Amino acid sequence: MKVITGVAGFIGSCMLSRLNQEGIEDVVIVDDFSKEERKANYKDKKYQSAIDRDEFPLWFKNNADKVDFVIHLGARSDTTERDWNVFLKLNLDYSKTLWQICSENNIPMIYASSAATYGGGENGYSDDLAIINKLQPLNLYGKSKQDFDIWQLQQEKRPPFWAGLKFFNVYGPNEYHKGRMASVVMHAYNQIKEKGRVALFKSHKEGVKDGEQLRDFVYVKDVVDAIFFLVISFNFISYSFISLLIFKFFPRSSKAFFLNFSAISFISSFINSFSNNFSFFSFNISVN
Repeated sequence: MKVITGVAGFIGSCMLSRLNQEGIEDVVIVDDFSKEERKANYKDKKYQSAIDRDEFPLWFKNNADKVDFVIHLGARSDTTERDWNVFLKLNLDYSKTLWQICSENNIPMIYASSAATYGGGENGYSDDLAIINKLQPLNLYGKSKQDFDIWQLQQEKRPPFWAGLKFFNVYGPNEYHKGRMASVVMHAYNQIKEKGRVALFKSHKEGVKDGEQLRDFVYVKDVVDAIFFLVISFNFISYSFISLLIFKFFPRSSKAFFLNFSAISFISSFINSFSNNFSFFSFNISVN
């Protein structure tokens, strides 16, 4: 059976849908299932059992022989969270536990790293393992992902196949619950639908005009397609080559729309008090 963590969330729920599309229902889903507003993400999907994230590590240790693949997408992803202990528990220590169990039992593992590890982009956006230690995330979320990337690269014992995926600004269905952390695409769509115009944050960086902040966006269904490809093809892929896979794609249609859409206003950022914690550029039309 396969395990997906973070299924009550955005990408995890879409990953479960992708497996179901292929007729795969022998799946254990893992998350904090106590939040009523997220049940729509998984209630009509097919899976074998749902296990609370706090209970899963013990279940996994006792049932590792039944698991053939782990897709670890669960995490605290709020880039404005300022309590390091939250990230330490949910992003760093939790991921270490799953990594160790997968390593001990020869179970392939895909996990979500983050494009936030690249910080301001001063070291580029390469997946070259040689530069991992040089990356400087700008917020605690990025640091938690970076710390795990560095830790796992130092481990002698590892899963038979692993891939760390760095997603840039994912958008698409099932992100409705994310509130202010939902994608720019979703916020813009809702604003245009409700008000006929879109409000974008002003630039607070010298040399960068309002509206010239650049972001990569990737559609969630493209993300889960790529993950599924890894799941079914890992025996034929050199994991050392694909160890930190980066999805980077800025839809030309979105770029053209915002450049030509006249009903745009610029507002002050709600994060001005710690605006240096967010990058201005993550733009590279390519797929590595």
